[in-house]
Amino acid sequence: MSRGALQPSQQKLAEKLTILNDRGIGMLTRIYNIKKQGQVWKACGDPKAKPSYLIDKNLESAVKFIVRKFPAIETRNNNQQLAQLQKEKSEILKNLALYYFTFVDVMEFKDHVCELLNTIDACQVFFDITVNFDLTKNYLDLVVTYITLMMLLSRIEERKAIIGLYNYAHEMTHGSSDREYPRLGQMIVDYENPLKKMMEEFVPHGKSLQDALVSLQMVYPRRNLSADQWRNAQLLSLISAPSTMLNPAQSDTMPCEYLSLDTMEKWIVFGFILCHAALNTDPAALSLWKLALQSSSCLCLFRDEVFHIHKAAEDLFVNIRGYNKRVNDIRECKESALSHAGSMHRERRKFLRSALKELATVLADQPGLLGPKALFVFMALSFARDEIIWLLRHADNIQKKSTDDFIDKNLSVCPEDESIIMSSFVNTMTSLSVKQVEDGDVFDFRGMRLDWFRLQAYTSVSKASLGLADHRELGKMMNTIIFHTKMADSLVEMLVETSDVSIFCFYSRAFEKMFQQCLELPSQSRYSISFPLLCTHFMSCTHELCPEERHHIGDRSLSLCNMFLDEMAKQARNLITDICTEQCTLSDQLLPKHCAKTISQAVNKKSKKQTGKKGEPEREKPGVESMRKNRLLVTNLDKLHTALSELCFSINYVPNMMVWEHTFTPREYLTSHLEIRFTKSIVGMTMYNQATQEIAKPSELLTSVRAYMTVLQSIENYVQIDITRVFNNVLLQQTQHLDSHGEPTITSLYTNWLMMSLSGKMYRLLQTYSHNSSAYLSYCLLLPLQKLVVDNVEVLTQMRTSFDKPDHMAALFKRLTSVDSVLKRMTIIGVILSFRSLAQEALRDVLSCHIPFLVSSVEDFKDHIPRETDMKVAMNVYELSSAAGLPCEIDPALVVALSSQKSENISPEEEYKIACLLMVFVAVSMPTLASNVMSQYSPAIEGHCNNIHCLAKAINQIAASLFTIHKGSIEDRLKEFLALASSSLLKIGQETDKSTTRNRESVYLLLDMIVQESPFLTMDLLESCFPYVLLRNAYHAVYKQSVSSSA
Repeated sequence: MSRGALQPSQQKLAEKLTILNDRGIGMLTRIYNIKKQGQVWKACGDPKAKPSYLIDKNLESAVKFIVRKFPAIETRNNNQQLAQLQKEKSEILKNLALYYFTFVDVMEFKDHVCELLNTIDACQVFFDITVNFDLTKNYLDLVVTYITLMMLLSRIEERKAIIGLYNYAHEMTHGSSDREYPRLGQMIVDYENPLKKMMEEFVPHGKSLQDALVSLQMVYPRRNLSADQWRNAQLLSLISAPSTMLNPAQSDTMPCEYLSLDTMEKWIVFGFILCHAALNTDPAALSLWKLALQSSSCLCLFRDEVFHIHKAAEDLFVNIRGYNKRVNDIRECKESALSHAGSMHRERRKFLRSALKELATVLADQPGLLGPKALFVFMALSFARDEIIWLLRHADNIQKKSTDDFIDKNLSVCPEDESIIMSSFVNTMTSLSVKQVEDGDVFDFRGMRLDWFRLQAYTSVSKASLGLADHRELGKMMNTIIFHTKMADSLVEMLVETSDVSIFCFYSRAFEKMFQQCLELPSQSRYSISFPLLCTHFMSCTHELCPEERHHIGDRSLSLCNMFLDEMAKQARNLITDICTEQCTLSDQLLPKHCAKTISQAVNKKSKKQTGKKGEPEREKPGVESMRKNRLLVTNLDKLHTALSELCFSINYVPNMMVWEHTFTPREYLTSHLEIRFTKSIVGMTMYNQATQEIAKPSELLTSVRAYMTVLQSIENYVQIDITRVFNNVLLQQTQHLDSHGEPTITSLYTNWLMMSLSGKMYRLLQTYSHNSSAYLSYCLLLPLQKLVVDNVEVLTQMRTSFDKPDHMAALFKRLTSVDSVLKRMTIIGVILSFRSLAQEALRDVLSCHIPFLVSSVEDFKDHIPRETDMKVAMNVYELSSAAGLPCEIDPALVVALSSQKSENISPEEEYKIACLLMVFVAVSMPTLASNVMSQYSPAIEGHCNNIHCLAKAINQIAASLFTIHKGSIEDRLKEFLALASSSLLKIGQETDKSTTRNRESVYLLLDMIVQESPFLTMDLLESCFPYVLLRNAYHAVYKQSVSSSA
C-alpha cells in the first residue's frame, strides 16, 4: 500500500500494539522453556523433556552433520551420514513438531512486528511518554520484546539441530521440505548476532524510536536519583508538609510516576543500541544512555535470563568507525557502575525501608489519607519493587482538574472520529455521581481507557486534524483522569503493575536464602509471611501460549509455600519450647523437695551449727529472676518472648492463602507442630529410664505439664489458634497405650513401670521363686510360647486326638519338652493379668464415685450386647468397658498386644493350629503341678503358694484373645481344653507314687477355678468331664490339711 493511500485512522495501531505485546510475552515464554529444557529445572525445564535425538550417541554424527551444513542440507548425496535417521523419521516428526512450529511462530511474530513498525513510520506517529503515555509505552515495550525474543532465540544451542532434523524427517516422509523451512533457516542464520542484525534493521525506524526514547529525558533522570536526593526532597513523606496532607497527590505525568525504572532502563539501553546514531547528534539521548549504563551492569531479558550491557555494547560499537568516544563512554560507565551502583542502590533500599515504614504507619493510623495519597502508595511500591529486582538480578550476576477546564480546551477543529471519542469521555465523566459510590455500584472504565489509547493513536500520526503534540495539556489531563479511573476499578491490576516480584520463582536459591536470613533475625521475622504470600503470585508468570509450564511452576509454588510455612511454624515451635523449658525450670524450683535445704539451713542457723564448706554460695530462692536493677536488663526469657511475638505476628497475618487452587492455613502449621512437640515433651517429662527402671513422680510430672500448658495458653494472645483443641488431642491420646504416631504414651510408660516393678515385688513378697527368681523370670519372658509349641507340634497333634487312650497319652507325654517352661510362663502371664484386674477394679471404684451415671451407661452397653453382634462392634464396646474398669469376656488390650506380634512367615491357618495346640500343651501339662511342693492350696489366701491359681485367668483370657484374632470358636476350644485337662488330672488319681501326687487335691481345684473364671464354661460341662465328688473331697482335704498345719 502506498503512503498516499494510507489511512492512519484505519490502521488500528492501539489494537495491534496491545495484541502483539501480549503475543510477544507468550512467545518469550515458549522460547525460554525450549532453552531451559535439558538443564536444571527452571519453570518448564524437566531434563526428561529434552528430545532424545539430541543426546543419543548413535545419532550424534548425523546431528553434527545437519548443524554443520545448516540450512542447506543435501539429503540425497549424504545417505551414509544420515542413514541412521531413516528409522526415526516418524518419531522425529512427532516429537519435534512442537519445537519447530514454535520457531515458525517466532518468525511470523517477527513479520507482524516489522509490518507494524513500518506502518508507524509511514504514519509518522508522534511519541511522547508525558503526553500519549499508553501509545509510547506500548511502542517501546514492543520494540524491547522483539529484541529480547530474538536474543533468546539466538541463545538456544540446539535450534539448528531441531529445525534441521525436523525438516530432514519432513523431506524423507513427504518428499519435500516444509514450506516454512527456507525462510526459517535464513532467519536463524541472519540472527546469529541478533543485535548487530537489528541495528541494520532499525535504521528506517530510528526517527520514531529516538523520539520515543528522548521523551524520557524528563522522567528517567527524575526517577534515577540518589538516596540523599530522595531524602532532601522528603520523597514519599506524608507528614513533611502537614498543611497539604489532605490535598490529593497530583502530577502532570501521573502514569510516569510509578513507571518501572527497570523497564525504562531496558528501553534506553536497547533502544539506543538500535538507533545509536542519536548518541552522536542528540545530547539528551547521550545523557540518558550514560545514566542508564551507570545504574546497572546487567539487564533482565526475561525471567532469569540477563544481558550484560557494557560488554555487549562495547563489542558492537568497537567495530563502527568513529565510535571510539562512545566506546570510551561505555568503559567509563562500566567502571562507574561497578564502583558506585551497588552502594547507590544499597542506600536507596535503606531509605525505602524507613520511608515505607513511615508511610504504612501513617496510613494505618489515618486510613482516610489513602484516597488522596494513593499515588504515593503506588510510587512507593514501584520504587521498592525496582530495587528488589535490581538486587536479585545483580546478586545472581555479580561482575486536580475540573470539568470546566476540560470543556474550555480549544477543540474547534476536532474531526468526527475523535469527536465521538471525546464526547464519550465527557458523557462518561458527567454521568458519575457520589450516589453511585454510596449505593455500591461497580465501576468499569476499561472501555474509556481503551478509547483514550485509540485517541492517542489517532491524534499522534502526521497530518492529524487534532494533533496531540499541539495539545499537550489535554494529554496530561487525560493521563491524570485515567489514573483516577484505575483507582476506582483496577486496584488489583495497579498493584500487580507496581509491585509484582514473581520473578523470584526463577531465583529459588536466592529466594530461600533471603527467607532464612529474614527468619533468623528477630527484628525481621514479622515480615517472613511475605515469602509464602509471594508464592501465590508465581502463577502470574505463566502465559496461555505455554500451558505446559503451569504444572511445573504450580508445583514449585506449592513446595516453596509449604516449606516456608513449615519453617516458620518450626521456628515458633522452638521458641515456645524454649519458653516452656524455662517455665518448667522455674516451676520445678517451687517443688516441696527443694525446700529441705532451706529449712535445714534455717534450723542450723537457729542452733548456730556450722555446716558445709566456707565460701559455699548461697542457693538462690525462687523469684530472684524477676528482680532487676533497671529496665535495661533483658533476660533470655524476654528475648524469647520478643522473638515469638514478632514471628507470631507473621503467622497470624492472614487466615489462609490460595496457591494454585490449594488453600494454605499458616495457623494450622503451628497447631500441628505444637501438638507433636507437646506430645514428645509430655513423654520426655516422665524421664523414664528402662535400664534402671527410674521414672518421674506423677506429682512432678503434673507440675511440669501445668507449667507447659500455661505457656501454651498464652500463645492465644499472639496467634488466633484453638489451644484447647491441642490439649484435647494430645492429652486424650496420652490415656491410650499408643498415640496417633504409634509412639508410647505416659500411660504405657507408667503402666510398664508399675507392672515390672510391682510384679517383681509381688513375687518376692509371696516367695514365688527361689533366690534366682529374677533371672528365671527374664529367661521365661525371653522364651516365646509359640516356639515351645512349634518344637512339640507333632506330639501335641497326636495328643489332641488321643485323650481317650491313657497308655498312648502317657507315652506321648514323655516325649514333650519344656513342660515346666510353659506352665511357669503361663503363671507369670496370669499374675500380670491378675494385677491388671486389681488395677481395673480400683479404677471402676473410683469412676463409680465420680461419674456413676456414665459408668452405669457403659455397663448397660456391655451387659446387653448380643452374642451375634459383629466382632468389630463388640470389641469397640469391650474397649470402652475396659477403659471404665469393667471386666470383659474378651480383653481388648490383650487382643491388640497379641495381634501386633503376628508372624509374617506363618500362614493364618498355621497360626490357628499353634493356638489350639498351645491350649492342648497347657492342659496335658497340668498334672505335673501336683509334684511341686509349692502347689499347695492355702484357704487363708484363697490361692496356691506358687500362684498357679492365676493360671485360671491366664487360660481364659489367652484363649478368648487368640481365638478372637483367628476367628475361631472360643467356647469349643475351651471345651476341648477342659476335656483334655480333666482326662489328664484323672490319671494322677491312679498314681501310687506319693511324690507325683503330693498336691493332687490342690491341683484338682484349678479345674473349678477355670470354670468359675470363664464366661464360656459351665459347672454342668465340668460335671460331665470331672466328677464333682472329687472336687468336694479335694476342698475338704485341703481345708483339713490347712487346719492340721496351723495346729
